[in-house]
Amino acid sequence: MAVEQRRPTYQDRIVRDPDILVGKPVVKGTRIPVELVLAKLAVNPDVQELFADYPRLTLDDVKACLAYAEHLVAQQDRAIRQQQPTV
Repeated sequence: MAVEQRRPTYQDRIVRDPDILVGKPVVKGTRIPVELVLAKLAVNPDVQELFADYPRLTLDDVKACLAYAEHLVAQQDRAIRQQQPTV
């Protein structure tokens, strides 16, 4: 019998806590903001260099940051479409 594996989501690794960086989304268990991870990857997509700078980060953390950004973009797209008048 195969065990179904749940695909990790960003909610497993990204947290918002008003006591940590004024509520900015961060990688769980760190003070590393999602915004910083995304900005570093935008300048240089070499994750090995990112890991050298932030050794506590894992590949799953980076994937969670990207999934979080994807979620926000999709959410914004839905909000824009809802505001557009239907013809």
